[in-house]
Amino acid sequence: MSSTPETRPNGPQVVIIGAGIVGCSLADELTARGWTDVTVLEQGPLPAPGGSTSHAPGLVFQTSPSRTLTALARYTVEKFASLRADGVPCFNQVGGLELATTPERLTDLHRKAGYAAAWGIRGEVVGPARCKELWPLIDESVVLGGFHTPDDGLARALLAARAQLERATGKGARFLDRHTVTGIEKENGRVTAVVTDQGVFPADHVVSAAGFWGPVIGRMAGVDVPLQPLAHQYARTRPLADLQDHEAEATRPILRFQDRDLYFREHTDRIGIGSYAHRPLPVDPFAILPYDEARARNMDMPSSFPFTTEDWAPSWDDCRRLIPALRETEIEEGFNGVFSFTPDGMPVLGETRQLRGFWLAEAVWVTHSAGVAKAVAEWMVDGRPSLDLHECDLTRFEDAQRSPSYVRERGSQQFVEVYDVLHPLQPMERPRPLRVSPFYARQQQLGARFLEGGGWERPHWYEANAPLVDAMDPLPERDAWSARYWSPIAAAEAKATREKVALYDMTPLRRLEVTGPGALDFLSRMTTNNLRKKPGAVTYTLLLDETGGVRSDLTVARLAPDRFQVGANSPADLDWLTRHAPEGVQIRDITSGTCCVGVWGPLARDLVQPLTRDDFSHEGFGYFRAKETHLGHVPVTAMRLSYVGELGWELYTTADLGLRLWDTLWEAGADLGVVAAGRSAFNSLRLEKGYRAWGVDMTDEHNPYEAGIGFAVRTDKEFLGRAALEDAPVTRRLTPLLLDEPAAVVLGKEPVYVDGAAAGYVTSASYGYTLGRCVAYAWLPAGLATGTGVHIEYFGEKVPATVAEEPLFDPKMTRIRR
Repeated sequence: MSSTPETRPNGPQVVIIGAGIVGCSLADELTARGWTDVTVLEQGPLPAPGGSTSHAPGLVFQTSPSRTLTALARYTVEKFASLRADGVPCFNQVGGLELATTPERLTDLHRKAGYAAAWGIRGEVVGPARCKELWPLIDESVVLGGFHTPDDGLARALLAARAQLERATGKGARFLDRHTVTGIEKENGRVTAVVTDQGVFPADHVVSAAGFWGPVIGRMAGVDVPLQPLAHQYARTRPLADLQDHEAEATRPILRFQDRDLYFREHTDRIGIGSYAHRPLPVDPFAILPYDEARARNMDMPSSFPFTTEDWAPSWDDCRRLIPALRETEIEEGFNGVFSFTPDGMPVLGETRQLRGFWLAEAVWVTHSAGVAKAVAEWMVDGRPSLDLHECDLTRFEDAQRSPSYVRERGSQQFVEVYDVLHPLQPMERPRPLRVSPFYARQQQLGARFLEGGGWERPHWYEANAPLVDAMDPLPERDAWSARYWSPIAAAEAKATREKVALYDMTPLRRLEVTGPGALDFLSRMTTNNLRKKPGAVTYTLLLDETGGVRSDLTVARLAPDRFQVGANSPADLDWLTRHAPEGVQIRDITSGTCCVGVWGPLARDLVQPLTRDDFSHEGFGYFRAKETHLGHVPVTAMRLSYVGELGWELYTTADLGLRLWDTLWEAGADLGVVAAGRSAFNSLRLEKGYRAWGVDMTDEHNPYEAGIGFAVRTDKEFLGRAALEDAPVTRRLTPLLLDEPAAVVLGKEPVYVDGAAAGYVTSASYGYTLGRCVAYAWLPAGLATGTGVHIEYFGEKVPATVAEEPLFDPKMTRIRR
């Protein structure tokens, strides 16, 4: 009797496609965990197969606005610093230095220093003199300051790949170069083998770590890989007199001149220069030549395209302005190197839904390579990564975001914005509009100011409400940064919601329909709360993983004995439920075919009750109940829920009737002073009530008790992750903070200091217009008493705040339950 993959002594058969830095790192991480039946296939020659790794300049800057990317980079530094090949270290920890030559950039460096403190990276903002000391060749007179990170440095990518190749080989892995993949075999929805020009390789798991060839491999598997290769200029100077006595490869920090989209590193007595300042140069992954054909055409490697001097000229002037010594030399060599971008600039990781056992580890730069490999290896061996990867999960893209034209346009824009100062709310400008709700025309008429998320146009406030601002007390003046993508109109809309009634477009929120005779048992097993209630009940509940981490939070409405509507967060929720669904249970994403209006405020009942014969009184339609009814001519599913802390309903109908629903509500609310309100007011109101946002306030790294949502866990029933909660530690908590000064504002991701030391970070923040203070939620050590004083670092300034007791607004829930 043959053994199953799980019982084989060497683990399942794994084939990794690509022996660049990601493939080699992954083979090392898998074999270290006991999966030693690993074959790595590479079309080019080893150890330099000709992909992005072969030409990578090796810059590793750890600090990012993304906590996940920072953690991936930190592990890469730790691992590569421990590796040697031929006696040479695989990481040169020279540090990093980002320069500011404009006031805006200097301010941004203070923000970046805050990220570093929040994520546990050493770094400080320094003055021009210290910048000159760290990099003597720069012209100090054009520099306003810099951000110095002593633990960053240069990865010797090919050496690091070889060191890990050798370690993995020592544990049983094999690396085969000159093997071109020509097909992926599958059976019953699972991958079974990889076909090459040198033979067929059976596999229980296949990982595409093919870099910019990822879309080519994906097509063989029937999987789209949302990745766009682009060419990026890199040049080396002739020897510099100022560096003629240098023997080491590099001694000075990696230098970034982001105001001109440039970076610099030493190559002994030369300087290497990379530029993002040129026009995007997208490359068709299906047209990139194989290694031998590229060499036959006098290319160094498939990833190295000819240098375009016309793109270089403006950057060379900027280089010489910053580093006067470059005026005495010329460019000796240059090339346009190809590497990968995605629509949101994040890697694409995980097992595909279309083909089980087929994994992606794509769009990964050297900076994050070892961290990604560790996370994917954990995912494959243990069933989950130890780090939250929802920002990188391949399921995160909507269908509307997967077209080749969308990926090309957004990927190219990511290239343009690599070094730009970006506001956390700043949306991409193209292609828009892409997804709009049925209310879009009315929103435009009301002067909606749209931002974008998940491809959806989302109103953040409405210019039609500007006259309401005049009737309010003056708001504290905002700083220029927090005033971007904000308007005092949001305060007026929040006030109207608290005092009258407002309509909110909730259409972009994901909706799933779960049906079938086993639907109740299935959902009960998958979620934490009690769903065994009569039809008409709505329940707030959680999806956990096996370790008790919060994968998502859901609202589940039982509309019929075997029919449920689930309010979810992301495509990953659909993927997770589909993976676990038994035969006979159907799960369907109904978001695009439906729409939703939130009607909230003390006059919400006055608005909706005259439109229906059904009883919408508190006694007739209680909180967290659902009812299928009609409002005017429109059939709706009404749910008495409120994420703004006021009386009201979520009203759902089909997309074709959405405009009629909006107009019906708008007309009925005219005498009540109804307003349309946007996401800016919504976020303020939900934080005043302490309502969590999954993916921002909590992820699968947190258990329900840490996140303050233990009330949604019923331990008297069985559910996925229950056993792990029995010993779940609570060493940190999601903690509400009120800023002490009425004018102070923070936006999120800032470090929080307790007793002078960085102790956590802000997740969500917004001004609480009802409270007259900015509200911030932060992950902090458990046990901080209400009233404890802390400080939040905002652009280098320590802003005082106080631990508060939640909910901050209407703690007895009298406004919702009336």
